[in-house]
Amino acid sequence: MNALILEGGTFRPIFSCGVMDALLDNDVNFDYVIGVSAGITDGVSYVSKQKKRNYHILMNHRHDKRYVGLRNYLTDRSLFGLKYAYETIPKEIYPFDWETYRNNPTEVRVGVTNAETGEAEYLDGKDLEETCGMLKATCAIPFVFPAIELNGKKYYDGGICDPIPVRKAEADGHPKMLIVLTRPKVYIKTLSKANVAAAKALRKKFPKLVRLLMTRHMMYNETVAYCEKLEREGRAVILRPTKEVQIDSFEKDLEKIDRIYQYGYDETVKNLEKIKEVCFDI
Repeated sequence: MNALILEGGTFRPIFSCGVMDALLDNDVNFDYVIGVSAGITDGVSYVSKQKKRNYHILMNHRHDKRYVGLRNYLTDRSLFGLKYAYETIPKEIYPFDWETYRNNPTEVRVGVTNAETGEAEYLDGKDLEETCGMLKATCAIPFVFPAIELNGKKYYDGGICDPIPVRKAEADGHPKMLIVLTRPKVYIKTLSKANVAAAKALRKKFPKLVRLLMTRHMMYNETVAYCEKLEREGRAVILRPTKEVQIDSFEKDLEKIDRIYQYGYDETVKNLEKIKEVCFDI
């Protein structure tokens, strides 16, 4: 059994969209897809087999204030327009193919962080409802989003607890993986000012998040090292952008966004036989 693992990163997973569109063009279908944040938000369009859907959304809405802009804090307490991005767009502008998604036998897991317990939870993506609550939850970066409530529980970004959920895929019985990262090989994560500020702001309301936020960089680097170990052992293929084509999490330059999407597509085609050999024993 094989797995597609998707890292998040706000707009950085446009690289992953290129990867997944190349997989669709070559009829490469994984048994299991798991990810966090924008990675799995883009990943559901792979399962619904809607090539370039997420590419068009980002290219056409990156500078749309309804999609991302400070005024959204007044209505949604979020930098992103939650209703517009997660409800209006998939219902009216780029309709999500619910029938294909639900009929596709691929398992989908959406990683989220329980704000009260400080533990990772992996929601069944096939239970995704039309308001896309679990996708809002997995993308809920503190300060950028409010905590998202689902079934009486409050959640934040899945990347806080488990930024690259390879171990969950292994535990679920999927030892062969395509791991799609959104940072270049040279990247080493450090403790960010944003995580320090979030830890301070949330320490009274959600004390279990403090340690996670303050050690997130160490967990991330350890997980990347584990991914590289899996690749050396022949149990995984890692695809990631180079330093030359990487983009910022909130990239504004549409040419750079297009370039990294195309790079993801081309890298996948170049590595297609390796992916089939490692993940599908072909």
